[in-house]
Amino acid sequence: MREDVEALDIRDVTANWVNAAVLSAQIDERIKALADLSHTPLFFGRLDYLHTTQEGQRFYIGRRHVHDADGDPMVIDWRAPVSQPFYRASRKDPQDVALRRRFGYTGGDLTAYEDEHLSDPAEEEKASRLLQAEIERPRVGPMRDIVATIQPEQDEIVRSGLAGSVCVQGGPGTGKTAVGLHRVAYLLYAHRERLARTGTLVIGPNRSFLHYIEQVLPALGELEVRQATVADLVAHVEVRGTDDAETAVVKGDARMAEVLRRALRSHVTPPAEPLVVVRGSRRWRIPAYELEEIVTELLDRDIRYGAARDALPQRIAHAVLVRMEQAGEAPDDRVQDAVARNPAVKAVVKAVWPAVDPAKLVLRLLSDADFLAEHAAGLLTADEQKAVLWAKPPRSVKSAKWSAADAVLIDEAADLVERTPSLGHVVLDEAQDLSPMQYRAVGRRCSTGSATVLGDLAQGTTPWATASWAEALGHLGKPDAVVEELTAGFRVPREVIAYASRLLPHMSPGLAEVRSVRESPGSLEIVRCGADDLAASVVAACRTSLEHEGSIGLIAADARVPVLAEALREAGLPWLSPGEETTAASRLTLVPASLAKGLEYDYVVLDEPAAVVDGEPDERTGLRRLYVALTRAVSGLTVVHAAPLPSQLD
Repeated sequence: MREDVEALDIRDVTANWVNAAVLSAQIDERIKALADLSHTPLFFGRLDYLHTTQEGQRFYIGRRHVHDADGDPMVIDWRAPVSQPFYRASRKDPQDVALRRRFGYTGGDLTAYEDEHLSDPAEEEKASRLLQAEIERPRVGPMRDIVATIQPEQDEIVRSGLAGSVCVQGGPGTGKTAVGLHRVAYLLYAHRERLARTGTLVIGPNRSFLHYIEQVLPALGELEVRQATVADLVAHVEVRGTDDAETAVVKGDARMAEVLRRALRSHVTPPAEPLVVVRGSRRWRIPAYELEEIVTELLDRDIRYGAARDALPQRIAHAVLVRMEQAGEAPDDRVQDAVARNPAVKAVVKAVWPAVDPAKLVLRLLSDADFLAEHAAGLLTADEQKAVLWAKPPRSVKSAKWSAADAVLIDEAADLVERTPSLGHVVLDEAQDLSPMQYRAVGRRCSTGSATVLGDLAQGTTPWATASWAEALGHLGKPDAVVEELTAGFRVPREVIAYASRLLPHMSPGLAEVRSVRESPGSLEIVRCGADDLAASVVAACRTSLEHEGSIGLIAADARVPVLAEALREAGLPWLSPGEETTAASRLTLVPASLAKGLEYDYVVLDEPAAVVDGEPDERTGLRRLYVALTRAVSGLTVVHAAPLPSQLD
């Protein structure tokens, strides 16, 4: 198939250099999409349908469509309708499938296969060993696709339609991130032309996370999906400052949107003088009260500030043309445009509806106590206003030390001035950590499209973490989104997730506990040591973990990372930072607890749980951070501590 594309001669089918350039770019993209990926087989399953339905046809299921030299299909794309029974058929509902075959691979070589005769009542139902082996395969390198192991409840979410938005609540190891990415791949397959025009975006919590997942979609042949963090989306100014928790919570509150709206509209000043437009020997007068009516009408329509400012000169020009027609003239559109550009009209627009820079508006709000008090009246308390005001106001936008929350406010103000372009579909992962204003920023990017929201309320570790999905979806602008819950765990061993779940009643009461399908006796070890021996015990635990195959993550409170880094250096153990790929030299990654969310390792060594809890501003947030750290392991977890464990784990 690659050779066929490479053999195309664009000179035979293009009329000019523009068409040739476009076609050449499309051919290059097609060749990239057809690239072979090492250790990634083209097919992983087979369906044999009953003779009564699909005429006894046999279909091989793979990551992409493959056809032979005559154009006949050899492998069917996993997203095609005929492939759906591979994921959903069961003995209770065989969906006209006689046989389902799973193939097992080792290093890209076919090494095993397993058959299920779904329509044979005599065959006993048993768990798939190949499925279990694929789930438990060591996690070396970036995140892999899960097309061979998608479960029925996951497949329902993956294949949900483009028109509706979906929110997936899933505990650790339930595959919510993979489900979101595979839903993007499915939507691109089912609605390719539409999404090619409108675009798709995957939003992650940080760069390390995006680097970890960046190979999933290319492995499925999808190369055009953009990835970003919320900070990337709102990067109108350089972020050089930080806010304390109290300030960040207020700045991230949805009430700030109304404060900004009031502040922006306050720049509109009702005209006090009539307008006189001179054209040739005639003078046309528009009284102040009529100008005020035009301005009031535009304000009442509540359209974007910039759009209303652009409409104002045309509305004024129309009022002048009405007088011209009443005087017997016959002006046309060219005359109206000329009047709209008249210096007198421009002067009125500049005075009545001045241009506003979003960053300067936010700068004034955070610097001018009186200006903030005027527009925050009835919305923010005096203490809240004091919390967001700068103690020492900067002199300009460039000199200001903007925080991440400030950048979101500027993005809100920018949208009030000019509409933010909307994409066709947005995937928002680790959504539980966003503030209401951040939800609004993401919602603007899919205001005319749909969204897939992924998260776990139990893993909310910011002071502004969302309390409920209904509230979050309201801020996102998708209140009608369907909320699905994944409770079957496929990644974290049962012993480990049960241990971590002891924290749930104390931090997220009422949330369903994840039930792991993986039994792994001996996957949890608790090591108690003396305070002076803590670093040495952690290093020893890392050495033991490195005796196993796969990736190793050493997770510690952020404040403990420098100490452990030095201990690893002294012990001669090379280590990586989050986001770096494992190499022959090192499979050990030193992970600050603040960056552990969304990552996974075959074996995890957790340093001093009490320090993880104490590193957060309050106990509830600390327990949630600990919950995240405890649930990053795929095969084994070793907890090393000198201080007493948090009482909630007892």
